[in-house]
Amino acid sequence: MSDDLIRKDATEIVDTLKAGNVSAHELLDALEKRIGEVDGSVNALPTLCFERARKHADGLMAIPASERGQLAGMPVPIKDLANVEGVRSTMGSPIYADSVPDESDILVSHLEREGGIIYAKSNTPEFGAGANTFNEVFGRTLNPWNTSCSAAGSSGGAAVSLATGMAWLAHGSDMGGSLRNPASFCGIVGMRPSPGRVATTRGGKINGFMGVEGPMARNVEDLALLFDAMRGEEPGDPISLPHDGMSYLKVARGDWMPRKVALSRDLGITPVDREVAEIVTAAARRFEEAGVIVEEAHPDLSEAHECFQTLRAVSFATAHDGHLRNHRDKLKPDVIWNVEQGLKLTAADIVKAEHQRTAMFHRTRSFFETYDLLLCPATIVSPFPVEQRFVESCDGHDFDNYVEWLAIAYAITNVACPALSIPAGFTSEELPVGIQVVGPPRGDAQAIRGAKVLEDILGLRNKTPIDPRVVG
Repeated sequence: MSDDLIRKDATEIVDTLKAGNVSAHELLDALEKRIGEVDGSVNALPTLCFERARKHADGLMAIPASERGQLAGMPVPIKDLANVEGVRSTMGSPIYADSVPDESDILVSHLEREGGIIYAKSNTPEFGAGANTFNEVFGRTLNPWNTSCSAAGSSGGAAVSLATGMAWLAHGSDMGGSLRNPASFCGIVGMRPSPGRVATTRGGKINGFMGVEGPMARNVEDLALLFDAMRGEEPGDPISLPHDGMSYLKVARGDWMPRKVALSRDLGITPVDREVAEIVTAAARRFEEAGVIVEEAHPDLSEAHECFQTLRAVSFATAHDGHLRNHRDKLKPDVIWNVEQGLKLTAADIVKAEHQRTAMFHRTRSFFETYDLLLCPATIVSPFPVEQRFVESCDGHDFDNYVEWLAIAYAITNVACPALSIPAGFTSEELPVGIQVVGPPRGDAQAIRGAKVLEDILGLRNKTPIDPRVVG
């Protein structure tokens, strides 16, 4: 029974919860069994809280199904950057290795009000820095398609838990691709929503638009289900958007079709591995089977590198200057570098970056007057060896730092567009490759529906969950 449950879609699980044909306790039992079987091979969910989860389930199952929220008792793991009351919450940093908060992040409280049950914290790099999930507290998270490879990051633990059947839905977050990169590397679906769609407890920069919280799942419909439960205004987050009354699950199942989409191998700003580019291009071209016009084009994002590096550095300095002053010896070099880059910026540097971002935003908004969607690789490479901290070069180009290889994702961050990574195909070594489906500003519905159309055409929906392919 538990194996059958693990392989069901989240939408089906929630329907059975609401019908009373399965209980939250049965789901937790199935997850605990599955985690015991596979997590030792991948290290995705290092912190478990099943006792807390079962107490929550007791309370939830005691009320009518109609009052249990949109998730109705569905278990959800939380990325270890967001606090969960009474649960070890480390941020992947030795500084917080033993931290047990007495208050949950807004997004956690919101999910619990919608019937989500928190049973685990998913692994992440220290403070989410770097697109390879490892830290000094819990170690490395391994890619289940080949455990000698990286799961990417920073939502690597979440992506692996989905790919291996240790979760039906998962929470993640994204600044420079942290939802999209691990989705691509692990063969699942991750979405960076429009800023403000998902409320969160703000730290550092209270009005920051670079980092967002978002949903992850094994397919687009399941992702839309979680997105419906995550979004909504919260007084504690000053940029959170009011609920728009839309069901994104209904949108995913709707009949809207894009008329014309743009395809770009590289957004004009980054090298891309040739095999990855070929897989993504072939996947995008399959939109033509549905009568959709596919043209090679992209907006002018030429300032993306300088703009993102500056604004990311501001974000890190604002959030972590105290950590640098008081705990420098406990921080990994990448975090130290990012904070120091931010602290030495001048006002003129920041003003220039904001002007660049505004100009790119308006050019992108104009671009979407012609195209319904923009398609490009979600990452520029397939999964690389887990011992490698980051991608140092690609297609003959050497990168200047540990962030630059993420440009194809962070260029979209700059212009505040919603974007999903969905599976596009597999390399010759049977490693997943994701295609990024980008919607216009505030076009979350277009992005979700477009991704669902392409997912149906490609037919890759049922490739997960898998048992880890242990190598080495």
